[in-house]
Amino acid sequence: MTGCASNPRTLGADAALAGLRALRERQPVQFAAFYSSQLGGIVTDPALMVLPFDDHMVHRGHGIFDTAALVGGRIYDLEAHLDRFFGSAERSRLTMPASRDALRDIIVRTAAVSAVRDGAIRYWLSSGPGNFDLVPAANAEPAFFVMVFGGLAYPARWYSEGLRVMTTTYPIKPPLYAITKATNYLPNVLIQMEAKAAGLDNGVFIDENGNVGESSNMNVAFVTRDGVLRHPKFDRVLAGCTSLRLLELARSLVGHGVLTGVEVCDVPVAAGRAAREMLLIGSSIKVAPIVEWDGTPIGDGRPGPAARALLDLLEQDMRTGERLLAVPYA
Repeated sequence: MTGCASNPRTLGADAALAGLRALRERQPVQFAAFYSSQLGGIVTDPALMVLPFDDHMVHRGHGIFDTAALVGGRIYDLEAHLDRFFGSAERSRLTMPASRDALRDIIVRTAAVSAVRDGAIRYWLSSGPGNFDLVPAANAEPAFFVMVFGGLAYPARWYSEGLRVMTTTYPIKPPLYAITKATNYLPNVLIQMEAKAAGLDNGVFIDENGNVGESSNMNVAFVTRDGVLRHPKFDRVLAGCTSLRLLELARSLVGHGVLTGVEVCDVPVAAGRAAREMLLIGSSIKVAPIVEWDGTPIGDGRPGPAARALLDLLEQDMRTGERLLAVPYA
């Protein structure tokens, strides 16, 4: 049964669990393993991957999250993601329920139980349950959750043909919220919905000074007509772990016919529109070319060589680089 019942019945534990399982049958998911500090362990039945409704991450958005990629049975760049996770926790006034080493061990153990070798690991920190107030409940215990799933997938045409984006009508997040990876993603949701309603692939935030910000859940970068890779400063956009790593890797392409330089700087809209290439960068999308912005072609309107070279460089690092942590599968 779907929708809201006009005469709801009172459910016991068995009936409630049956309802949760029926929900998952109607909404097939690729959730392989879930750790909950509230449950005290790992479950593999998606019907059991739940948390209390009065958890402040649910009804107030007082929580943070991060995501790391699983590539060939190894976790990519986990330490950088944990650095950002701990920074987001501090800015959100959230208390870690365990040490960094303990949280890392839980992430690795959950990945091992999942048996997933290529996918994603998403983990959250919540201020915990206990009331419906704004501030956490007295003696509330912070909660840590880990989910291992198949990852996000994007259309193949995004890479072969490129994306079409628009300047969103929604305002960019204030700096504190932009640089904190919190669970309050309403602006991110709205920018994506607006673009989809317009028949486009994504949107781009612009700040009050007319500089390019970020996309819905991805960073934006450009390659100038003279070959410089330019990325917006990270004071108004999330410091994407993939962007930070790619900016390091990209320096190996300088002087080899692909790039002439790498810069992190303000990127005015006019400069972005005049670029030879425009890119979306993120842990799930990796590197994808944007070929049209607000109905106007970027460069010659086709995916460019820098997008392909940067994608190859990142994928190689994800397979064979120094930032891989092996998962001890059974």
